[in-house]
Amino acid sequence: MKTISKALVLALALGSAALAFGFVLFAVSVTRDDASGWDKADGIVVLTGGDNRIEAGAKLMSEGRARRMLISGVNRKVSREEMQRLLSIDKQLFNCCVDLGYEALDTVGNADETRTWAKSNGYTRLIIVTSRYHMPRSLAELALVMPGVALLPYAVTPRRFPETAWWLHPSTTRVLLSEYLKFLPAVARLTAQRLIDWHDGQSVAIMPQKRTDG
Repeated sequence: MKTISKALVLALALGSAALAFGFVLFAVSVTRDDASGWDKADGIVVLTGGDNRIEAGAKLMSEGRARRMLISGVNRKVSREEMQRLLSIDKQLFNCCVDLGYEALDTVGNADETRTWAKSNGYTRLIIVTSRYHMPRSLAELALVMPGVALLPYAVTPRRFPETAWWLHPSTTRVLLSEYLKFLPAVARLTAQRLIDWHDGQSVAIMPQKRTDG
């Protein structure tokens, strides 16, 4: 009995240590600047919910980085006219090439809304615009529903995010921890789906072919 108890305590301790280490890696990765560049894409998708995201999407659109832009999760009270003024981009460009999604209420909804939009337009390469801390979970949810689409992250730094030493800022640490705990089940679902797809692919590959020569 004591051996079982010790094993449980050890497993709990190792699990807690792994979670803590994973959180540190997560926090460091989403607060680090990355200057990686990439080419143009079919479309730009802005996930609402944080500051600087819409402005960043408008900048990319004005630079001609994609053909169309979807702003996913727009408040139903915001009209197209109000959004156009907020974006501060050419009215003609806005009317021809900016779509507003009003259905998404969370990140899972963003993924579903993006999938529908990308499929209807035949897009297979998307620039994803969202906050740095929100990007890992967003990519996981999007990849889960759009496995064949290339997702190019454009991470935006929130105005109040500290440039260094995030651990010295309790409010930032709380945001990062909350997002990390939401990210874990999202990446677990994505991993499980990819394992299932891999297993199904392996099963099809090794299935014996039927003879047709009589």
